[in-house]
Amino acid sequence: MKKLCLLFILTAVITLTACSGGAVGEDEAGFVGIAMPTKSSERWVSDGENMAKEFEKLGYRTDLQYAEDVVENQISQIENMITKGVDILVIASIDGEALTDVLQKANEQGIDVIAYDRLIMNSDHVSYYATFDNFQVGVLQGTYIEEKLGLKDGEGPFNIELFAGSPDDNNAYFFFDGAMSVLKPYIDSGQLIVKSGQTDFDQIAILRWDGETAQARMDNLLSAHYTTEKVDAVLSPYDGISIGIISSLKGVGYGKEDMPIITGQDAELASVKSIIAGEQTQTVFKDTRELAKKAVTMAEAVLKGKEAEVNDTETYDNGVKVVPSYLLEPVSVDISNYEEVLIDSGYYTKEDLQ
Repeated sequence: MKKLCLLFILTAVITLTACSGGAVGEDEAGFVGIAMPTKSSERWVSDGENMAKEFEKLGYRTDLQYAEDVVENQISQIENMITKGVDILVIASIDGEALTDVLQKANEQGIDVIAYDRLIMNSDHVSYYATFDNFQVGVLQGTYIEEKLGLKDGEGPFNIELFAGSPDDNNAYFFFDGAMSVLKPYIDSGQLIVKSGQTDFDQIAILRWDGETAQARMDNLLSAHYTTEKVDAVLSPYDGISIGIISSLKGVGYGKEDMPIITGQDAELASVKSIIAGEQTQTVFKDTRELAKKAVTMAEAVLKGKEAEVNDTETYDNGVKVVPSYLLEPVSVDISNYEEVLIDSGYYTKEDLQ
């Protein structure tokens, strides 16, 4: 009788093991943690969803989390992903300086990290960086202002005000430096006049890329320096900031006819509609579908023990190491080419933009 019971138990264990084997098989491709900064910007929603979709197509499980621009939330979410046993982390950081300790924990568990569109600073435990050519983003914004104002042809002087991105995002410095590589000579020569005198990054940075903060700063600039003169151009690094600037300008009477040249970035829906309406002038399109695909191929290479494809091994020094990177090309978009770039590529439909 005892032998029969033992045989029954052994049979049950073998059967149970065989049944659970299917679940293990489903996980064999790997488990990916995706940490995104916020849902308040539509581009991060698209990035996260695009990545999850691409990973899942290849048979990976994903854990996609948004931290709503709260650094402590993101750290906690990454810690939870480590606890859950992810095989790799793809992180778009809120504060690139704040993840050193949690990345150390990931490294202790043998978990590789890919920085996604925002460089993670001060850590040796960043395997790769997938992003766009961020200096070129700024160059495109600066060049657009240069061309539209006819600065190369000696036109001017024109009044301009400058905005920069969040000081805790390493990309913000690249955007600013790229734009200023074009604009600074004209500021120095007097063709461009910054009536506020605020030209240093620290003076013009907008924490967390917040549109309301940008609007409040523009309100102050207009009331202090533009009661009798007009602003001819505003360097804005990001669409959410651009929308805040436009709200401020409209609040003091600027309309479609006298709106300054206003740049932007990310081709967010509200800003593309604003361009069509004749308010915002330009944005820089970064096709996040392609960035998501690139991050997925990099992660898959790492998970298979291979080296990921990169095209830059010099630019992105995080303070501890130069992080091997893949840079995609950004595209300048305005009223003249938005249909070709955004609609024909399937990024938006005509209905989306109505």
